[in-house]
Amino acid sequence: MGMTKPMDLGNPEDAWQLRATSVTQSFGVALRELHDSNPWPDQPFLPLAINHLMTELWDQRFSQTDIREAFETAIADLPRYAGGQERRR
Repeated sequence: MGMTKPMDLGNPEDAWQLRATSVTQSFGVALRELHDSNPWPDQPFLPLAINHLMTELWDQRFSQTDIREAFETAIADLPRYAGGQERRR
């Protein structure tokens, strides 16, 4: 989504972009690890995690509109990113 140019780590904007990518990638890895180790398989972890994420974003003073629009935008872009696959192989 727009952040795909060559990196110059001496550039503060590129350093910010790298930090943003690193934080979200680490968060995704942690969610996968928690999902895989969920001791209650009858209680899906991902909906709970997303709910906690949204409430944390709200607690961090993002507006409900900002949160909703961000999720809707991400969901709308997922088919392009996934290339027709339901799940990464």
